[in-house]
Amino acid sequence: VSNTGNKENTMSLDPTSKPLQETTHCGCASSCSAAVPAAADIPAAPDLAQSDGVPVFLITTMDCPTEENDIRRALASIEGIHSLRFQLSARTVSIDATTEALDAALAAIRKAGFDPKPVSAGQVAKENVGASELWRGILALGLAVGAEALDFFAPDTLLFKGFGMALAVAAIWLSGISTYSKGLAALRRGQLNMNALMGVAVTGAFLIGQWPEAAMVMALYAIAELIEARSVDRARNAIKGLLDLTPQTAEVRQADGAWLEVPAAAVKLESCVRVKPGARIPLDGQVTAGTSAVNQAPVTGESIPIDKAAGDPVFAGTINETGILEFRVTAAAADTTLARIIHAVEQAQGTQAPTQRFVDRFAAIYTPTVFALAVAVAALTPWLLDWTWTQSLYKALVLLVIACPCALVLATPVTVVSGLAAAARRGILIKGGVYLEEARKLRVIALDKTGTITEGKPRLVATEILPSTVPESQVLAWAASLARHSDHPVSKAIATGLNLPENGLSDFVALPGRGIEARADGQLLILGNHRLIEERALCSAEIEARLQAHETQGRTVTMLASEQQVLAIFAVADTIKESSREAVADLHRLGVVSVMLTGDNVATAASIAKEAGIDDARGNLLPEDKLAAIEDLQRRYGPTAMTGDGINDAPALARADIGVAMGAAGTDTAMEAADVVIMNDDLRRIPETIRLSRRTHAVLWQNIGLAIGIKSIFLVLAIFGNATMWMAVFADMGASLLVVGNGVRILRWTGDKDYR
Repeated sequence: VSNTGNKENTMSLDPTSKPLQETTHCGCASSCSAAVPAAADIPAAPDLAQSDGVPVFLITTMDCPTEENDIRRALASIEGIHSLRFQLSARTVSIDATTEALDAALAAIRKAGFDPKPVSAGQVAKENVGASELWRGILALGLAVGAEALDFFAPDTLLFKGFGMALAVAAIWLSGISTYSKGLAALRRGQLNMNALMGVAVTGAFLIGQWPEAAMVMALYAIAELIEARSVDRARNAIKGLLDLTPQTAEVRQADGAWLEVPAAAVKLESCVRVKPGARIPLDGQVTAGTSAVNQAPVTGESIPIDKAAGDPVFAGTINETGILEFRVTAAAADTTLARIIHAVEQAQGTQAPTQRFVDRFAAIYTPTVFALAVAVAALTPWLLDWTWTQSLYKALVLLVIACPCALVLATPVTVVSGLAAAARRGILIKGGVYLEEARKLRVIALDKTGTITEGKPRLVATEILPSTVPESQVLAWAASLARHSDHPVSKAIATGLNLPENGLSDFVALPGRGIEARADGQLLILGNHRLIEERALCSAEIEARLQAHETQGRTVTMLASEQQVLAIFAVADTIKESSREAVADLHRLGVVSVMLTGDNVATAASIAKEAGIDDARGNLLPEDKLAAIEDLQRRYGPTAMTGDGINDAPALARADIGVAMGAAGTDTAMEAADVVIMNDDLRRIPETIRLSRRTHAVLWQNIGLAIGIKSIFLVLAIFGNATMWMAVFADMGASLLVVGNGVRILRWTGDKDYR
């Protein structure tokens, strides 16, 4: 199902690489994404490339769309490259190319200031910022402090000055060699990113005699970058931590009946796997033997363990708590529900939310403007304000350091990534930042009935024994016996609800569309619907009144009768989930209208809606009718979400502003169709999603305000006050660290706070 109309960036659980995009105006070694049209039209490789023999390379300094953009530009002119696939969260790039083109591509990447390292397809590194880089930064800071001390305390002689300059050069080389190499590559392409700005500023400061400050600025910048990158890694890797919950081995039954522990990745489909109490389940499967309670929190977000027995599904990464389970493997290790959730979240991290696009447009204007201001300060203030050329140049260099909008562009992606990860931990799979941010605008939630509001399984909800000479126990025993001989869902519900042993039956006859007939204890009995009772001339005004009372409540009525009279009435209904009532009440507290759209009759729809507290109910709807209803709700109320199973409701899911699939753990079609997937049957996750969206939006604008406010203050200080390059570093990297830290706070979200 492909969404149309107002949808964008729709994703499936097996998506191709994100659309090509270029970024400019920022060169931070962290997660920022100021997007502009792509420079090179190299097609994106499919996700399976990494397992199909396409070479994969780890680039430890590539974790920002700016670096991705630099590499794409470097490879734009090379013939023979079939496709590129970037995975910024893993810092890898897959290059599908001819042998000659691959060699040329690696050389071009190194020339652009990066160091690609080959890794095997099955061992794609998830490398984060390492301790060696941090110690390198600390050593550079120590050398910079030494240069500062010599400049301040040592005699002003050529020997001490030369030694101090040597310490400064060493500090700049240790902490800034990567910044210089990438900055020079950017300047050759005519780009103004952070690496270029820092390189120019530090070099200029050194040349005008401010070598101790130049060294200190570069060292502080490098350390701040490392701290910032580690903070960003925390947000990016939050959901990946779930992968560590999946065992690396599985206990598999062999042909001779023995159990052997083998790598989970080597287990074939349909194999029989055993899981002991307290162990984690290694693969997706269906229980074949045993009963146990299973903690499914990693997949569905449910805090209460779920009882599992033969026929029930189990998911990789969940915890078997009480008994031994045996299950049939239904998905390979790379295709488990948990692995697909993580993959979908990683793909969602590549999409841009509306606020992020606004920030990108702002940053595209902001950086050139401040750069032009710096040039004006250097060229004009000696004439206008009677500053020395050294003072003017120094202030211009300070402005260059402040100019990079790192904090501004970091304000959105880190916050969005944290929100996506927090939602996934709660069993809410949001397929893009656009849906995370737009959920706060929802004014109406349209709900399918069966399986969404109700359990989706008919249950016996009422039993009436009519006056007769037959004992009540005998009537119930006959009804249970007849019901057990039918495969109809209503009969099964009656048999399950009565839960009585079966009596012997004879002369059993199925009456299609009406019920069943059989003999028990010498009596001819029928168990059937209203039509069958009327055909046997057993209906009466009293029975009609009783039936009417049940039908107005949305119940399906079945009657047990002898040849002379109706003996009992059984009412079966698809019962409402308790969580549905709470969810609807929660939606009302959030100011969201609830509407039920169902194919059931109007009376049933009205009854279920009233019981659940739903504002409006529309029945007798075909798929095209639900689509029309969504369009009507959008005209009347505004942004509308459709909640359904992702299959029968596909047109409505596609047309809605946000499509939500319910109870989709392990259901590929539902995951494909929807923009948000609730990994269990709990409707309460929908108001939680709206709350998370409101909180994310609030944090986004807090970050934007922080970034712009701090930059503005230091820009004024740099021009009219006494701001130094040290202050400029704190203005830039300090603001970046603040917005990253503020955005990462969302990882602690538990669904219990309301942001309007």
